[in-house]
Amino acid sequence: MKTKRIVITGGPSSGKTSLIKYLENEGYQVMHEISRDVILEAKKEGIDQLFLDNPILFSEKLLEGRLKQFHEGENCAAPILFYDRGMPDVTAYMDYLGTHYSENFNKACLQYKYDEIFVLPPWEEIYEQDNERYESFEQAEKIFHFLKNGYENYGYKVIEVPVGSIKERVDFILKKI
Repeated sequence: MKTKRIVITGGPSSGKTSLIKYLENEGYQVMHEISRDVILEAKKEGIDQLFLDNPILFSEKLLEGRLKQFHEGENCAAPILFYDRGMPDVTAYMDYLGTHYSENFNKACLQYKYDEIFVLPPWEEIYEQDNERYESFEQAEKIFHFLKNGYENYGYKVIEVPVGSIKERVDFILKKI
């Protein structure tokens, strides 16, 4: 049996992490977001905002981590594996910033494919900024569109998850898959 790889993506404060935690608590296998780990690692090295200071290095670290997660997913015995963001998130964020990047990013996104993509729209009522999330709500809205278009440009059919309770959103996703 082949494991279905399902990506949950969206801009800052769209509810991704809460949704992934809920799925995990319900017994589903998940791969957690790694960007905060990359950010915190850079801060330990004295780089306050690696994504802004060196977007290519930050993106290379993210792509490397997401590729590792993808390969780890090959050993998953569960019927469904949820990812908190996928590889195309990396290029979508660089496109959002207008950062030029090597073809290796596109090659990875085209070579390693997920089965379903769900995108969560920005949700102003739950929006918060913190030490690792420095985008404004208006920027979160723009990022949402870059993410949606980015996945579509890699040939994915992107399904938008309506705003609602975590349970309503999970039920929506599970019905679609």
